[in-house]
Amino acid sequence: MTAYLFRRLVSLSLSLVAASLVIFLVMEVVPGDPASFMMGINADPAAVAALRQQMGLDEPLVLRYLGWVAGLLTGDFGTSYTYRVPVSELVAERVVISLPLTLYALALSTLIAFPAGILAAARRNSAADLSVMGATQLGVAIPNFWFAMILVLVFAVNLRWFSAGGFPGWEAGVFPALKALTLPAIALALPQASILARVMRSSLIDTLDEDFMRTARAKGLSRGQALWRHALRNALIPVLTILGLQFSFLLAGGIIIENVFYLPGLGRLVFQAITQRDLIVVRSVVMLLVFAVILVTFVVDLAYAAADPRLRRARR
Repeated sequence: MTAYLFRRLVSLSLSLVAASLVIFLVMEVVPGDPASFMMGINADPAAVAALRQQMGLDEPLVLRYLGWVAGLLTGDFGTSYTYRVPVSELVAERVVISLPLTLYALALSTLIAFPAGILAAARRNSAADLSVMGATQLGVAIPNFWFAMILVLVFAVNLRWFSAGGFPGWEAGVFPALKALTLPAIALALPQASILARVMRSSLIDTLDEDFMRTARAKGLSRGQALWRHALRNALIPVLTILGLQFSFLLAGGIIIENVFYLPGLGRLVFQAITQRDLIVVRSVVMLLVFAVILVTFVVDLAYAAADPRLRRARR
């Protein structure tokens, strides 16, 4: 297990280095100059040159990359061109919204998908199975931003149970904050729950047809006992993969939902930074999101080994 953990850490480190190179170079080849954009079309060239020097844009490419990476390692993400404050402060203000929203949506997705997938697999080809598969097909087909607008129209405009957007802040209390995140979390969760339920059903059906399940039934276990004691754990490997991917998608891909509900999260910060050509914010936040995705993948790999010891033996 130690050797496996070491190999995964090496892979994680190499992935982060490769990602940092790609992100930095992509930001460098983006057309336009941040200094010229900030100064305006008719700006004095001397003033633009002074601003470029102040922003460190006149330094060699390699030095800027190494300085950026060194700052990331020490927690210094640079200073925003637009807001003139450290990027770490902007991230700290926004992540307290995006991360709870992601966890909220992931919890809702799991609570919906697991029972639905298990029910569909346990009652294969029944009315319950067909109903679950029909509902999940609809959930996969509906775009989450369209579903978000429907939620706003029904629950905010007509019923007035929730606000149409905005975030009161955690200082207003946990309940008002969670209430403001409920509709965005549902909009993010239901499409993901549909995917997760289908994967759960498929994996569980494949496991129920294995020889060891027939052996468990032959020893006197009922179908339900065999499912809960043996089949469920063996069916979790592909489900863990989808859970890890969903967390990454919900954290990094919530930009549309955050804009629909006017939530000041990381996604909205990236969107605003792109429109304002605040490239240091875009570069640092994207790198932070990539690190979160790679870290979640690493945790999922460890969960594989914990859920199925055969994977450890195979790698050994």
